[in-house]
Amino acid sequence: MPEPTATGPLAPYADRFAAASSDRLALREALLRAQVDLRGNAGAPGFADAVAAVAGCPLPAPNRVSRGAARTIMWLGPDEWLLVGEAGEGPALAAELGAALAGRHVSAVDVSASRAIVELSGPGAREVLAAGCSLDLHPRAFALDHCAQTLLANVAVILEQTDGAPTFLLHVRPSFARYLADWLLNAVDGG
Repeated sequence: MPEPTATGPLAPYADRFAAASSDRLALREALLRAQVDLRGNAGAPGFADAVAAVAGCPLPAPNRVSRGAARTIMWLGPDEWLLVGEAGEGPALAAELGAALAGRHVSAVDVSASRAIVELSGPGAREVLAAGCSLDLHPRAFALDHCAQTLLANVAVILEQTDGAPTFLLHVRPSFARYLADWLLNAVDGG
């Protein structure tokens, strides 16, 4: 019997995403990743160093992303970050953070199943996002390693730019993923 394969909530959209993609724009569901929500006081003694030791990268500045070899930290608020790692390591990453921050008033919770990730890339990506997002997405205002919690087509997302192509990752609740996928496909079509 074949081994089960992990799929995301947008697996049924793979063919539609591929058909809508072009030289100007590519759309796909990104691979499943571990996601850990971390809350705490960045100014508390040892907090930032402990997180950096676990994540392999420092805490980012507001609305920025910090990248290590295998893990990423996104700033979500003054006392909240999203750590993203390899698929399946969510519980271990949360436990590792909990141990490193023991004795402090913190929360490290595996939320890996709480967001699907859609990747939108290419020269036309900003234009598609601008059709449904009120953020200033001009490269001077939103560039590589920027992130923000915002609304896209009235859906709460975490928007992250990962390279200069540009490539954007849209972290969206699974319950809204298909709605957002349909909206993106319509926007790519010029609708």
